[in-house]
Amino acid sequence: MKIGKIYDISMELSGQTPEWPGDIPFQYELAATIEQSGSVNVGKVVTSTHIGTHVDAPFHYDNDGIKINELPLDCYLTTAQVADVRGKTEITRSDLPVVEKGVTAILLKSDSWKDRSKFPETWPLFDPSIAEWMTENGIKLLGVDVPSVDTEHSKDLPMHMAMNRHGRFILEGIVLDEVPAGVYQLAALPLKIKGADGSPVRAVLYT
Repeated sequence: MKIGKIYDISMELSGQTPEWPGDIPFQYELAATIEQSGSVNVGKVVTSTHIGTHVDAPFHYDNDGIKINELPLDCYLTTAQVADVRGKTEITRSDLPVVEKGVTAILLKSDSWKDRSKFPETWPLFDPSIAEWMTENGIKLLGVDVPSVDTEHSKDLPMHMAMNRHGRFILEGIVLDEVPAGVYQLAALPLKIKGADGSPVRAVLYT
């Protein structure tokens, strides 16, 4: 298979990557250097499972939900359609495009997270009707370019719960700034962490 243009739609992970308020910040350090070990550098990572560009497992918001190591991988290695929803404060099913043939993931480009070094003060509201629209159109995965499909202070998580009821999956924190609307191949595989509620991913789109 010949791969054309590749778009890296992942946030960089560093000490400057903003965590969800109150969550665990990302930290990488050398636990051992070549000078200390005599042969290799060995790194140590401390982080939340929901830092930067990441996948939510249903277990994140449902104690009976499947965990990250149980997710269907075809959802994250598939054909995706980027939809331009910039300028909207609320996104509903009426804002979504006609789905192109073969597409099973929809990625919403809101362009509302301008400074990725800071946690955003606000982002668009995603209406739970989107989950129903996804089911009707054979869409398994929703990707958003903001920290969450629900608002920062929501406790009932209406969008997460709607996605769970419809058996749909969630990819958050993608970076679509340079990606035009259209159809691409998506690779955004989570780490195989047994029992986990989420995982950072290296997400790419390619033609």
